[in-house]
Amino acid sequence: MNDLTIRLTDTEGKCLYQQIYEYIRNEIRQGKLLAGEKLPSTRSLAEYLQVARSTVDVAYGQLVAEGYLEAKPCKGYFVSHVEDLFHLSEDRLQTSYADVSFLKTNSSKDPMNASLAEWQKETIQYDFSPHAISLKDFPYATWKKITKSILVDANSEMFALGEAQGDFELRETIGRYLHSSRGVNCQPEQIIIGAGTDYLFMLLEKILGRHVPIAMEEPTYKRAYQVFQSFAYKIEAIPMDAYGMNVEKLRTTDARVAYVMPSHQYPTGVVMPIGRRMELLKWSKEKEDRYLIEDDYDSEFRYKGKPIPSLQASDRDGRVIYMGTFSKSIAPAIRVGFMVLPLKLLKVYRENCGFYASTVSRIDQRILNEFIKEGYFERYLNKMRKVYRERHDFLLSRLNFFEKEFTVSGENAGLHILLSSKSNIPERELLEAACKYGIKLYGISDACMEKKGNENTFFSNTVLLGYGALDKQELEKGIEALKKAWSLYL
Repeated sequence: MNDLTIRLTDTEGKCLYQQIYEYIRNEIRQGKLLAGEKLPSTRSLAEYLQVARSTVDVAYGQLVAEGYLEAKPCKGYFVSHVEDLFHLSEDRLQTSYADVSFLKTNSSKDPMNASLAEWQKETIQYDFSPHAISLKDFPYATWKKITKSILVDANSEMFALGEAQGDFELRETIGRYLHSSRGVNCQPEQIIIGAGTDYLFMLLEKILGRHVPIAMEEPTYKRAYQVFQSFAYKIEAIPMDAYGMNVEKLRTTDARVAYVMPSHQYPTGVVMPIGRRMELLKWSKEKEDRYLIEDDYDSEFRYKGKPIPSLQASDRDGRVIYMGTFSKSIAPAIRVGFMVLPLKLLKVYRENCGFYASTVSRIDQRILNEFIKEGYFERYLNKMRKVYRERHDFLLSRLNFFEKEFTVSGENAGLHILLSSKSNIPERELLEAACKYGIKLYGISDACMEKKGNENTFFSNTVLLGYGALDKQELEKGIEALKKAWSLYL
């Protein structure tokens, strides 16, 4: 049943019942009151509007007579099916909404990019997104069982606000998991849980301060770049070499903070060796207020060699801010990220941000805690590692056909690989050719901060192929279509 926020006035020269009648009629015509919705009773609406009940009776009676409402004995008044009447007000609605046409914006300011986006939307059959994961394999039954069990045993405490940093039990569980899987050294008190990395970045801005000079790898994770931009941070784009962020170039800037992805850099797939990691840690120690932000977004998925410990595991001076998320390892909708703060910054957090309430529901935290603590998460990860490894190996075997023209890289970890044209075919040309055959690929230029003046052709002739959300059959068909799309280049 809808509450009707009717504003009655005696300055329009209309009697009260007519104002009530016209308001409800217009709401129905504009589709704001839908067919089958129940309206408030005449008594409750009269009390709410502080008018006589007979006034509402007259308005409802007129609406029933005209077919806008249907009166059901002992049940009340319901909106009738009047779809055809909706079109009577369409012209008026178009006029009234003319001034908000900006709501229908293109995905890009570039008309050519917008055109390509619309084309892809209409014709796409195989989406090789580097961000997508397999949701078909998610353990729905297990998640449902845990949820049901928790709600059955729920007490009033679970529905209280909870700790600002997240429930202690979940932080304790995450701390144990990070230490065993990533070598992270921390106490539960150092962990902050938030609904995604965007919220955690917001907290970092309060902790590190405003207008902080920050260095980022070029190319980089564009969303993090956009968030830092919104903080008015001075962003330094540091070129990468075969080992990650170029520390010598980093030293030429006045950056106080460096944002890196050492375990699997996005989008290049570079895994930072121990030597470069030590260089970064040395840089962070050269001045008192320098820090490294380690984004460990998908370290769970590695296909060659042993898992590489986190950068934080080598930090002995409290210089690394470690960040992670369950978006790729479990599901994007879980919306649970975490941040491990050095003790010095933890003190600043408690002084400046301790009053912020946790953005993750305590029920969701409890479910996630049980999922990890009872071993379901480890079993699910092992299953998905096998699934993704099979898709990874299958995709690489099918890409042998492209070896004459393309170089494959970034294939040791994560959920995407890179194809770089040996004859420098422009990225845009490769994407458009694939799109004509119903294939959506992703250009590495989308991850670049500096769009012009880029001398490195690596950024202009490389595309990303993600395989997380595509099964073998879809990968097979997608690659066959890609062979046809790029037949002129092969």
